Order: sequence, then C-alpha cells, then structure tokens
Amino acid sequence: MTTPITSLPVESKSSSSSSSVDMNPNSDTLRLRRNNNNNNNNNNNGDNVSPQKTCLSRSQSISIDIGHAASEINLITHLAFTLLRYLGLGRRWMLRLLALLLYAMLLLPGFLRVVYQFCVSSQVRRSIVYGDQPRNRLDLYLPNNIDSPKPVVIFVTGGAWIIGYKAWGALLGLQLAERDIIVASIDYRNFPQGTISDMVEDVSQGISFICKNISEYGGDPSRIYLMGQSAGAHISSCALFLQAIKEFKGDSLSWRISQIKAYFGLSGVYNLPNLVEHFNQRGLHRSIFLSIMEGEESLKHFSPELIIEDPSVRNAVSILPRIILFHGTEDFTIPAHASITFVETLKRLGVPADLTLFKGKTHTDLFVQDPLRGGKDELFDYIVSYIHAGDANALAKVAMAPTRKRLCPELLLKLAGMVSPF
Repeated sequence: MTTPITSLPVESKSSSSSSSVDMNPNSDTLRLRRNNNNNNNNNNNGDNVSPQKTCLSRSQSISIDIGHAASEINLITHLAFTLLRYLGLGRRWMLRLLALLLYAMLLLPGFLRVVYQFCVSSQVRRSIVYGDQPRNRLDLYLPNNIDSPKPVVIFVTGGAWIIGYKAWGALLGLQLAERDIIVASIDYRNFPQGTISDMVEDVSQGISFICKNISEYGGDPSRIYLMGQSAGAHISSCALFLQAIKEFKGDSLSWRISQIKAYFGLSGVYNLPNLVEHFNQRGLHRSIFLSIMEGEESLKHFSPELIIEDPSVRNAVSILPRIILFHGTEDFTIPAHASITFVETLKRLGVPADLTLFKGKTHTDLFVQDPLRGGKDELFDYIVSYIHAGDANALAKVAMAPTRKRLCPELLLKLAGMVSPF
C-alpha cells in the first residue's frame, strides 16, 4: 500500500523562501549583458556583475565580502533547519545529526579555507540570476587568465533534494578553475519550496542560460560539459534525458543536446523505484521521498534508466552525448549498483557510456575528502584530461601546474570518514 503523502505541504512555487533574496530577472539579465554597466545599480545581495571587473575601494570590497558571507551562513542555517523539520527528531536522526556535526567539525579547517577563498576570490562571480524563480542563481568560477575561450562545466550539487545549494560546488569549482576550466554551479529550488519537476525545470533553465551567455565570461560555447553529484546527478540527468525527448519530438527548445559535449555523473540515482525502500531504511522516509518525487506514479518519469526503455522515445537516445559515470564501491548512501545497472542499460541501447568504480570509496570520499586531501586525485585528473583532450597547449599547462594544496590534515580526514553519516 502506498504511504499517504498529502500530509506534507509544498510551499508555493511562486513565493520565495525566507533565505531567498529579492530578484529582478529582467534588470539583472540586462546588467549581465552590458559590459560597461555600473554595478552600483545592483539591488541584489549576490555579486551579480558584468564580465568586466568593477573597481571598488578596499573597504567596499571587504563590506561586500562580509555581507556575502553572512547571507551564505544564513541560507545554510535555514537549509539545515528545513532538513530537520521534515526528517523529524527521532533517535535515528538525532544520532545522524550528531554524526554530521562531528563530521563537519573534523573537516572545519578545510571548509574554512574553501569558504574564505570563495568569498574573497576575484575569480568567482557569485549569485548570477538565470531565471525568475526563487533560487534561480548560479556561481561562476573563472580561470585567472582567460587568454582564449575556455571549456565549461555546468555543475549541479547534491543534497538529498532538500538541502542542495550552489556553494557546495565551491571546492570543485575553485580547483577546476586552476586547471583552465570554467565552472558554473547551479542553484535550484529544493523541497519543500519545489518538487522534482521544479528542480529539473530550474536546472534546464540554468543550462540554457550558460549555453547562451557563457561566451561573455570567456567560455567556449562549443565545449560545455554537464556534471551532477548525488541528487544533483539525478536532477541533471533527468534534465538531459527529458530534453533529448523534447528535441526528438520537435518541441520548442531553449538549448539543444548537441551543445553538451559529455555528461559526468558522480554517485548518482538513475532508477528511483529501485531505491525507495533503501532510502527509507537510510532515513529519507518514504512519505517524504514520494512527496519530493510528486507521487509513486511519477517515479518512472523521473528515472533516466527507465525513461530510455520506453519504446515510444527509444530513438531519442541516439542524440545523447557520452555518459560518464563514477561511483565508490563503499557508497552506502547510493549503492554503486545504481550506476552499474544504468551504464549497462545505456550500452545495451547504443548510448556511448563508461563507468569507473573506485574501490573502497564512500559517498563523500570522491567529492569531499579526496579534494580536501590535495595532491593527485584519479577522478579529478580524469575529468581534467578528458575535457582538455585534443588541446595540446592546455594539457601542457596542466602538466606544469602546481600540485593541488592539502586543505585538511590527514588525521582529520580519516576520522571524518569514520564518523560520516553518509
């Protein structure tokens, strides 16, 4: 019997959450496209500026950075309380909350360094408006020297569809920017502010915005890659696959599949019906999960692995880009089997697809602990090499680049891995 889901309200899709800021999409978009515009007219809390650098006094710059940091902390706090409100305060979740707090405290030295760099770096363009809905914003991470058009990664963060936030992509964005790759980290409406169709719509609109505007920031529109992690991998793959179906049917489009060179899915979910009970046992209660996914009848529609099995849209798979998946074998949040069965289905249907399994890696190792560790990183190095393949100059610069800095002591990283609730 299906668990009733009507008891979980969804906030109005047209209203802002308490953490969102005032946005005027028309004027913000206009400001984005005018290189000579005066940034003083920006009435948003984010640093929505034109590609040209704005000259600010040191005191003005510090004031902006402090204000931005405060708004980030306020939003993160709001997201945390939203998660607790919907998951409840039972014994299981109290233990998980304590584990999460301990996990965050152990990694705090690394997190603080990332937050500081995110807030003060002149190479980060924060909170650029891409749509007219709450949370329709993105952060851009730019290389220091844009002497030629650079490849672009559109990144969609995870967060159990409840606490996803664009700033979770800061570490990846900062590190890829050091390798001459522009990163656009997209924010999107979370539950209960929106449900899965809203999240997919937001991400699709963010992709469209990047495809149309990234050249103004030094990006190469012909080298755009889409990447998602965890719930972000699910949302972004849904956006990609549903767009392919629309394109195959001849619907009106704001971006085309051919504009995406490849898709990177990290520790993702691609078959929802197979994981409903697993998530319930892990603490994401069935009633909440089905509310997020708009009911049990919608699970198939938002499962990329099942979408492409539909004979009526089977031919749409022919226009999909290469699908490249990564998963840790010790991932208990989303088992590696989710990626294994997805890539098997893709290959059976003729879609170019690859899967790399990382032995002994957990759900957070690949995205948090390993990047904080610095040095060589198989996943990071693979993505950089794949994106720069065929560009001898870029590969030569990458080879000469300094080793990534360690951001957190090894002891703390190991202890964090031991207490991680993920």
